[in-house]
Amino acid sequence: MIRPPLVTVIVPGWNIAEFAPAALDSLRAQTLVAWRALLVDDGSGDGTGAVFARYADLDDRFRLVPHGRRRGLGAARNTALDLVETPYLGFLDADDVMTPRALELLVGSLEESGSDLAVGAYVRLRPDGDGYLPGPVQPWVAEATSPRRTGVTLDGHPEATGNVVAWSKVSRTAFWRAHGLRFPEGVLYEDQAVAQRMYTLARAFDVLPDVVVQWRVRADGTSITQREADGDVFLACLEAMRDGLAVLAAHDPARRARAGQILRMDVPRLQTIADAHPDASLRSRLAAFAHEVQALASPV
Repeated sequence: MIRPPLVTVIVPGWNIAEFAPAALDSLRAQTLVAWRALLVDDGSGDGTGAVFARYADLDDRFRLVPHGRRRGLGAARNTALDLVETPYLGFLDADDVMTPRALELLVGSLEESGSDLAVGAYVRLRPDGDGYLPGPVQPWVAEATSPRRTGVTLDGHPEATGNVVAWSKVSRTAFWRAHGLRFPEGVLYEDQAVAQRMYTLARAFDVLPDVVVQWRVRADGTSITQREADGDVFLACLEAMRDGLAVLAAHDPARRARAGQILRMDVPRLQTIADAHPDASLRSRLAAFAHEVQALASPV
């Protein structure tokens, strides 16, 4: 007897034909086979849609969802959210790789705990010669997901707020629908405020130290997180962190934990970029942001 699908994985993609096969192969390699995937081609011009279509023909667990024109990552995810019919849902960007037991571990945790949300660790997949190699779990990821905890809240584990990406999580579809969760559209960073809303709204969540996704650092430097030297991207990054902190306003321990993480990890990285940038206003904007965050990180 074939088990009905338990989880839908939303896979948006724009001009990532080179990397999409690895992402989709990683889904086909999952130890939990009761999944479906919605492949949203966001108006690509490089053959991404053809790759998605080929996999949909190969495996009926894949469904192609084309956008006639590019609408952005948030819109692509939202389109797929309206089509989810399984009890659980998750995300995978089409240039990343899901580890083989990811769905088994995340869905299994929710099945056992009854929590609304399960969060796993991730690593960077970095260029190495002609290929890519995964790196270690970074400190801020470990703080958010290790050791394993089940049925916790932000009061019990405020450090979870350091895990702000959409694709390291599986959650209950009913949770998204009950709270009207959607991704912002027309912005460069879609994940952070949504992730913080999930933590604040969840009755309980689970964290797992297991690596569930390998996040690709593209050799050509074209992903959005590799373009922070672009002034608009730099400022969008600051606004995304501000938005996430604003969501946590009523959860002071969690907001302080997230503010501290930003000061330790994000501000120094951005300071290096600002110091080398010809636009001196980036330095002043970063200094103002760091001052705001420092105030939030300090105990009242």
